[in-house]
Amino acid sequence: MRILLVCHSFNSLSQRLHVDLRQAGHEVSVELDIHDDLTREAIALFAPDLIIAPFLKRALPEDVWRNTLCLIVHPGIRGDKGPSALDRAILRGEQRWGVTLIEAREEMDAGPVWAWREFPMRQARKSSLYRHEVTEAAVACVMEAIARMAGGDAQPLMQANWGKGREWPACSAQDRLVDPTRLTAEEALTVIRASDGDPGAGMTIAGKTYRAFDAEVVPGLSGQPGELLGRCRQSVAIACREGALWIGHLRDKGARTPKLPALRLLGAAAKDLPLLQRPDPYRYHEDGGVGFLEFDVYNGAMSTEDCEAMRTAVQAAKAARCPVLVLQSGADCWSNGIHLGLIETADSPADESWRNIEAMNDLVREIITCDDRIVIAGVLGNAGAGGVFLSLATDEVWMREGVILNPHYKDMGNLYGSEYWTYLLPARLGEARARRVTQARLPMGGKEALDLGLASRLLPGGVDAARAELRAAATALAAQPDIGERIADKRRKRQRDEAQKPLAVYRQEELQRMRRNFYGFDPSYHVARYNFIRKVPKSRTPVTLAIHRATGWPDRQTGGARS
Repeated sequence: MRILLVCHSFNSLSQRLHVDLRQAGHEVSVELDIHDDLTREAIALFAPDLIIAPFLKRALPEDVWRNTLCLIVHPGIRGDKGPSALDRAILRGEQRWGVTLIEAREEMDAGPVWAWREFPMRQARKSSLYRHEVTEAAVACVMEAIARMAGGDAQPLMQANWGKGREWPACSAQDRLVDPTRLTAEEALTVIRASDGDPGAGMTIAGKTYRAFDAEVVPGLSGQPGELLGRCRQSVAIACREGALWIGHLRDKGARTPKLPALRLLGAAAKDLPLLQRPDPYRYHEDGGVGFLEFDVYNGAMSTEDCEAMRTAVQAAKAARCPVLVLQSGADCWSNGIHLGLIETADSPADESWRNIEAMNDLVREIITCDDRIVIAGVLGNAGAGGVFLSLATDEVWMREGVILNPHYKDMGNLYGSEYWTYLLPARLGEARARRVTQARLPMGGKEALDLGLASRLLPGGVDAARAELRAAATALAAQPDIGERIADKRRKRQRDEAQKPLAVYRQEELQRMRRNFYGFDPSYHVARYNFIRKVPKSRTPVTLAIHRATGWPDRQTGGARS
């Protein structure tokens, strides 16, 4: 089937559908919802059998849905209508929620229903619920509808969207307001979770209004409501009517302002706060002869300080005598490489880019040179750019099904990349496959990653099941009688590789190319980073996604190939 994805942005759900639909054998193209005329042009060029809209912020034109079947993914139960469905479900404390696949009609969210799924709600950020429960339910709905069409049953299950849900207006600024003098810490946490990761919850701190993200309750701490109580790493603690909250990230009020670590934005207002204890984001423990280093980086963006802290944690883990070390990520993100937000707002973005990539390289080298044990990357969340190559520094990559990889840099202004990828990628995949990975610029799922060699093992799609299998398999590996021989083979291979071409040479060559990106005459990286961090709307859909606009694609209007 020829399927066109029309979406406001190519977000995590859109990427997952793109991967799964292609894996199922469908011909898939993408058109970003930039202008109605461009959508019409895409339909004329691609002639889709079906349009799926995983993520829209406005209605499709009537002539589009009248002429082509359009199925809209709505993150709400049957009967639910409105643009803030998941946000309001969190605010109301719904115990169960769902996804409904609705055929486009003039009235938003009111058309025939083609499929639906429901799930229990977790106490979690909206962004985490979206990446997991909503995404899994949406994919199941889309696949069910397509399977019925393929079987000759091209009819909706319900002629209109009705059920126990109701129509709700969009969340207002008042709905997203956190007033610590009025709300308890738990109540404030609910509002912030319902607005994380976009647009954030309104909150006044030290006399200035911000958007707040990345919050959690501070156990056993209280103070004067609204008072800043302390800091830990890049987070600040603020007192509420009852209890207190850690706030990890803030955004200045206003359009296109970047999300940054809270301490960075608060500056002088927080620099003299007392230091408090907060659970370490890099947690090490041992189980069954295996060392587990668990880490969780917000949105996968690793600042210079994050890279240095993780390197210190890896060094500490190497002091233990376990034959297997597992680097296990949080469920939402493994790593997306360097922290573009902090780079964008630095006094010298070029200098901070250099500092950040050097720290990332130091971390990667620390893992590569760990030659006295087998190191496993437990990739439980999505990964992109340098984060993918961070995982390849280990001996094996065990990846949860449903994780999406974006193992390329080029969309960031033709950034060359480092993290020793010129050593790690060809060694793991071979030269031909390595070129394919770096040039493709497309998201990749578990099966393709396994086939190419980017992943060594697929873990179950459920997060709890993936963690359980990761632990069981790592423990079994540590208990194998030949584990010492495997470690010795690894050490000998590293010595041979180093003798043939030292790691320092790979690093020097990569950084020589990256210096041009950071300091050279071509500003493409700086422009692309600015547009990405500031969320500047795209003026066109990249041809890597919009294959109907690519050179050589048959033009449906003329019958010839596009040139």
